Amino acid sequence: MAVASRYARAFAEVVMDRRIDPNTAIQELETMAELMKSSPELRNVLQNPAVPHSQKLKLLDALIARIGGSKILRNFIAVLIDHHRAGQLHEVAEQFKHELNQRLGIAEAQVRSARELMPEEKQQLEKQMTAITSKVVRATYTRDARLLGGVIVRIGSTIYDGSVRGQLQRIKQQIVSA
Repeated sequence: MAVASRYARAFAEVVMDRRIDPNTAIQELETMAELMKSSPELRNVLQNPAVPHSQKLKLLDALIARIGGSKILRNFIAVLIDHHRAGQLHEVAEQFKHELNQRLGIAEAQVRSARELMPEEKQQLEKQMTAITSKVVRATYTRDARLLGGVIVRIGSTIYDGSVRGQLQRIKQQIVSA
């Protein structure tokens, strides 16, 4: 993970220095990572030391053209190939997204709720999370039938439990410790 983080930080530096749209850079890198993840043949060619370097770069150029990727992305993945790190592209993409979010003051939140939340509820929840984290919150929402009610929000390694079960457990703790 430390190696992936190092490459992700370097790519984030380039993206920020060149004023490249972060969302575009994330999308392009994630697209390439998905191609690598879904194609064992592609991984094998790019990671195989028996395949000539020039062939790997020709394949990379064809892939970049196919997805409409940028020259910066092409050069970055070429560096990964040169350093025998192409197999870590998925981890690098995850770390890159995290790195850019940190630099831009964005917090990724995963919200689980017992029922589908209305748009106003989502907006209010994101507003509360922004106040707590002092960052712009980007939330992904999932319905979790195991919850009795309320929501559970995860931002990084921090969990905010606003579920009915969580509230009942806190009440129980207060009664026991009183």
